[in-house]
Amino acid sequence: MADYQVPLQDMSFLLYDVFNNDTLWQHLPKLAAHVDKETVDAVLQECAKIAEQKIAPLSRQGDETGVHFEQGKVTTAPGYKEAFDTYTEGGWSALGGDLDYGGMGMPKVVTAFHEEMLCSADISFSLYAGLSAGAGLSLAKHGSEQLKQRYLTRMYTGEWAATMCLTEAHAGTDLGMIRTKAIAQADGSYKVTGSKMFITAGEHDLTENIIHLVLAKLPDAPAGPRGISLFLVPKINVNEDETLGDANHVSCGSIEHKMGIHASATCVMNFDGSQGFLVGELNKGLACMFTMMNFERIGVGIQGIGTAVKSYQNALAYAKDRLQGRSLTGIKSPEKSADSIMVHGDVRRMLLNMKSMNEGSRGLSTYIAMQLDLATYGEGEQQVKGETLAALMTPLAKAFFTDMGFESTVTGQQVLGGHGYVREWGQEQLVRDTRISQIYEGTNGVQAMDLLARKVVGSQGVMMQVFIDEVNAYIDETSAENMQEFILPLTKVMADLSILTQNIITRSAANPNEIGSAANDYLHVFGYTAMAYVWAKMVEVALQKQDSGDHFYLSKVQTARYYFARMLPRTQSLISAINAGSDTLFAIDDQLF
Repeated sequence: MADYQVPLQDMSFLLYDVFNNDTLWQHLPKLAAHVDKETVDAVLQECAKIAEQKIAPLSRQGDETGVHFEQGKVTTAPGYKEAFDTYTEGGWSALGGDLDYGGMGMPKVVTAFHEEMLCSADISFSLYAGLSAGAGLSLAKHGSEQLKQRYLTRMYTGEWAATMCLTEAHAGTDLGMIRTKAIAQADGSYKVTGSKMFITAGEHDLTENIIHLVLAKLPDAPAGPRGISLFLVPKINVNEDETLGDANHVSCGSIEHKMGIHASATCVMNFDGSQGFLVGELNKGLACMFTMMNFERIGVGIQGIGTAVKSYQNALAYAKDRLQGRSLTGIKSPEKSADSIMVHGDVRRMLLNMKSMNEGSRGLSTYIAMQLDLATYGEGEQQVKGETLAALMTPLAKAFFTDMGFESTVTGQQVLGGHGYVREWGQEQLVRDTRISQIYEGTNGVQAMDLLARKVVGSQGVMMQVFIDEVNAYIDETSAENMQEFILPLTKVMADLSILTQNIITRSAANPNEIGSAANDYLHVFGYTAMAYVWAKMVEVALQKQDSGDHFYLSKVQTARYYFARMLPRTQSLISAINAGSDTLFAIDDQLF
């Protein structure tokens, strides 16, 4: 397996050259005092060292050893506890945290790169850190002052970890069906009883306490999702003097034996009259949990990017070393017994597919992270627009990046051939580890329905129009002659997206099945189109610097050309499939399947 190398130059290129975040931060009062280029560069450089030197070397052994479950206790893989201690001692648990409670207050564009590094190094390790960060976000936004002082501060130090507990055996996507109950107590707390499954990091030995955010219903709660409340349930109770007290009747019943992410503990968690504390308002728990879930959905999308980056690095190292056959245009390495497989067109196709999608995904992820920053720290129209685009693009981030990430790991496996199927190069682990990213935090089909049914059709195209207007304004402003090879196809695909959107809205008014039939393909059309916008912005900068002598910029220009020529046309087949309508899906009776 090739050693993981953090693409710091590309991250810096996106932050400052393409999206001018250093200038943006200074114009956002809530960030200007503590976020600047010098600080962010230091953060990313130090994070890169930990990812490359401390976490990445654990991935292979963690996969092979997994976690050990015995008598309700989970022991993580060798080296994980030490690496987690190093991670928390460096303050990384507080990176995006609220300044008022000990967090560092870094914007999402910074924490997104941090997450990518962890995911490329080892998804299993990243999950322990990521769940705590997401829970911290929900607690910071919705928790009482007492809960934040008592629990959030210790989560930021890394002394305590956290989870989110949603799924039950009979209730996955339809959370309104949950049966976990909460009974009010005289002291203002609640007794929580029920069982949750698929709980990432539900039990482990990395921290002395684990804080569970649990969805439950009061006995008299309204039916369905309107009756869900959110509760903070610690594994170990906390005394009034802030010391740890008695166990809180929280237990791990079992762990799942999974296809991948073996070093991540996926648990069945049982709550047997456990003491819990209300987070937010009664019966408004789903809205509180969505703060965390949306964070995690974008984080899962970044998992797809992280594994795709590692896949490309693996495949490229292999392709340059592997000698097989000769070039069709003549021998390239006469001193060797064969040319490297880099000379073969199909290998170059696979590598460039990965490269163009990886760099485009990182660029689009940065753009989406900026919308979250504007929604959080911006003001006025800027904030409203950020909120709209962040809501529109959260399902895109989760589903598109993970679909492309899985495609990239399988493509990398194909480059390695037989060596990609055996364990030696670590490629098959990437395929297994990234597969779950298309499933958890809401399957990609659910994300596609969220995008099309709720955000696009639900707003009658208003939310999508915000994005369309921004891109069209960029097209109108970009008149440089050397940009026309990118602007012309971007113009066409934006027109295609606009027409497609209106057609679906019109057809679905008469036949709602049109939404479900089109959703997955529509999400991908949107993904390739949004990526084309970001690629245009990237290549606009790279063209100005391609003669600087730094091959980075020339590579960026050539990769952009590949994306527009070979990847963006995928939208045409997707649009054709959507326009075929829903009749062929629903004309077949169930018994004929």
